[in-house]
Amino acid sequence: MGNILLEGGAEFGGQMSEPDLRAIDLAGGPDAPIAILPTAAAPDNNHERAGRNGLRWFQSLGASRVDLVPVTDKSSANNSDLAARVHSAKFIYLLGGFPRHLSETLRNSLVWQAALEAQQSGAVIGGSSAGAMVLCEYYYDPYKDKLLRGLNLLTNSCVLPHHNNFGRQWLEKLKGQLPSAILIGIDEQTGMLNIPARGWTVYGAGQVTIYRNGESPQVHARGETFPL
Repeated sequence: MGNILLEGGAEFGGQMSEPDLRAIDLAGGPDAPIAILPTAAAPDNNHERAGRNGLRWFQSLGASRVDLVPVTDKSSANNSDLAARVHSAKFIYLLGGFPRHLSETLRNSLVWQAALEAQQSGAVIGGSSAGAMVLCEYYYDPYKDKLLRGLNLLTNSCVLPHHNNFGRQWLEKLKGQLPSAILIGIDEQTGMLNIPARGWTVYGAGQVTIYRNGESPQVHARGETFPL
């Protein structure tokens, strides 16, 4: 089983090199194949620009095999050639944007099945903002003001990205709707990465705040490791 990387947004700058370099290392180093999925940016036709930003970012970190996989809708998510490109990756990265479009596009698709199989073989799956949100069992769609089911890579959880900006404004609503779930507030330019059997470690500029019903918030700073 591979690792999971959750990031809080503002992913291509500042101290985001820290979690991304750690993920690249876990994926096998600079020569490990990376697949970027710009799916979440497709609804406002921003996927090409966002994808190019992702390519430049990971190449600037020394990655030599970065593949922008053009999954933008249900048809492309079920394209066997694109699924094969994802299946061969050692680090699969979901860009930010519109979480509902991302979740509904990938759900039950060949591309998502390929990503899960790659992770079972040791690949890292990561995402920032919307990309992190949909990896959990639940996510909040701010555009429709709805709580929805995610792709459930991380069970009984819900990410609040941009937590030091606007994400914390969702907290009271989600605490009421998800009283038994773990709410994960991740600041911008901040990531959390798990090592199975060792827990999650915080990387980057900010903090991760964990909310459990009936408990005081647990705030974890850069370099700290904690269980979920």
